[in-house]
Amino acid sequence: MFERIEALHPHYDPELRLLTLTLDHGKANEVGSGILDAFEALCELLEHGEVACLCTTSRRTSKSGNPIFVAGADVTERVGWPDERVKAHVRRQRSILQRLRHVPLFTVALTHGVTLGWGLEFLLTADYCLATPTARFGLPETGLGIIPGARGTAELALAVGPAHALRLGCTGEEIGADEALRIGLCHELVPEIDAGLARVRTFAELLRRRSPTAVAVFKRGLLAATGHAEAERLCIEAAAYERCIDTGQAAIGRASFSAIRAGEVPPWGPRRA
Repeated sequence: MFERIEALHPHYDPELRLLTLTLDHGKANEVGSGILDAFEALCELLEHGEVACLCTTSRRTSKSGNPIFVAGADVTERVGWPDERVKAHVRRQRSILQRLRHVPLFTVALTHGVTLGWGLEFLLTADYCLATPTARFGLPETGLGIIPGARGTAELALAVGPAHALRLGCTGEEIGADEALRIGLCHELVPEIDAGLARVRTFAELLRRRSPTAVAVFKRGLLAATGHAEAERLCIEAAAYERCIDTGQAAIGRASFSAIRAGEVPPWGPRRA
């Protein structure tokens, strides 16, 4: 099931339906073509599989002991590439991260260290971001004659507002975990990696009791409604609600109400988003 994503070091808990990726590749978890292949395969697995919760983290440290989440894209592999190949490669990055943002399940990023460039852009695909006090964030791209090209330019302001997005993208200033929390780049601080993983297991246990179809429909509706006028948002909500009825999930919930109150998990069946 997970052969095509072995480069991402997956571990799957079938009871919780929790898939944990522990990044550990290259010199500093930089993302090049080979890792993109694995992330593309991950999208296919998540879109059609049974995973209910995804956590992506890293325990990597540099030779000097500095913790690393993702130090950025592997720009060295592009040396000698013609311009059109570089453009196609970045378009592929953007497409894969867009798919990850919209996978029909709850996703968490847990960072404990250097989170630069592509790494910060990856955080924007997660539904929830946990960070330890040693995490650091930045966008160095303008110092390399480029811009964040895998969602960072298009999406960062939605998370932190235009002023902070411009500060990070234009100046390349790096910020710590406290500042990332303050501006909304991450959503919760945890003391260290294991505490963060325990927090993710709490999420997964909550998700295990819920309809995977309803979770997927809620996420899809919320993301689709963002940025639209109120009337259109409510139309999207109405269609999403009725999808839960049409798939039979609402009927299962009604029939299982007493069991749900007793802490049992209803027979939701496979995701039908």
